[in-house]
Amino acid sequence: MISTRGRYAIRVMIDLAENSGGCIPLKDIAARQQISKKYLEIIVKDMVAGGLIVGSSGKGGGYRLCRKPEEYSVGEILELTEGTLSSVACLSAGQNDCPRRDVCQTLPMWTEYDKMVKDFFYGKKLSELCTHAPEDAK
Repeated sequence: MISTRGRYAIRVMIDLAENSGGCIPLKDIAARQQISKKYLEIIVKDMVAGGLIVGSSGKGGGYRLCRKPEEYSVGEILELTEGTLSSVACLSAGQNDCPRRDVCQTLPMWTEYDKMVKDFFYGKKLSELCTHAPEDAK
């Protein structure tokens, strides 16, 4: 299940994409998205550290995207904020040490399912979720 952390991160990214043209104060994003500013502070810290957005402090400070909205996949946003999208532990990165791997009858099913999920989320671009053009494109 995708938690509020992942869902809110996507909403922050949409908000930044739709309101581009400079740094956007977190209080403005929180107000528009009706999300606690305190909770968003935690989420955006990880998003900055992960290279999805940049932040600046002081007058005129806030957050902005590092790239164009069409260059972000929903999958990368979710994996940064949620961790692995794998459905079972044995398919998570670095978890190939399951003693039943060679005889597991369900592994092909989980592998196929994970591929569908990853293909869906990595194939979905941030720009596809935006409902209107950024301010600087008008």
